[in-house]
Amino acid sequence: MKFIKRFLKFIFKTLFWLIVLSVVVVFIFKWVPVPITPLMVIRNIEQTDANKKGWKHDWIPIEEISTHLQLAVICSEDQNFLKHHGFDIKAIEKAYENNKKGKKLKGASTISQQTAKNVFLWPKRSWLRKGLETYFTFLIELIWSKERIMEVYLNSIEMGPGIYGAEAASHYWFHKSASKLTKYEAAAIASVLPSPLRYKAHPATSYIEGRKTWIVRQMNYFGPLNYPKRDDNNQ
Repeated sequence: MKFIKRFLKFIFKTLFWLIVLSVVVVFIFKWVPVPITPLMVIRNIEQTDANKKGWKHDWIPIEEISTHLQLAVICSEDQNFLKHHGFDIKAIEKAYENNKKGKKLKGASTISQQTAKNVFLWPKRSWLRKGLETYFTFLIELIWSKERIMEVYLNSIEMGPGIYGAEAASHYWFHKSASKLTKYEAAAIASVLPSPLRYKAHPATSYIEGRKTWIVRQMNYFGPLNYPKRDDNNQ
């Protein structure tokens, strides 16, 4: 009995301090740039010695990221981003129904969920990762503003081979800074996000060209980008 009690006490303390640590880290990243993500490390390890390229990642504040790109990723990845609290219930239900029919639905994972996964977790799918993703999504939605989530997302997401974040992607695909992206260039980068190692933003294939046109159309329907204000004035 003593062994069981000690073991349970150890488990409880471990979980308690892991929770405390996770909250502290999320609070730190509320203001501090995210320097590295697990995916960057994993991709770098996966590269062979003969094909070792490392990665390009240049953090910039959201004010230096074209609003075209911010809007393009919302329209392509998560059109309810400004309204939901981390989870798009309708999209999840739709994905569940399609999965039951043997179909796959893209877009059920929100920008908040993708941010939580990219910054704190690993890419391989499992029930453990999904549970932790849900936990971290709840935390960042509680502690960060929508604008901060977008800032971290656009600075951390994979946008090409060894390319992470808007600034590196803008230079890689279009040889310009992220602040100067046009609407169609932003849509082109957003078009490759479902599979950035497979697709090219420029020159665009007919498939990417079609996605780009659709995204620009959605951007026109969406209208101006206005982030919701928070009571804690965290903008």
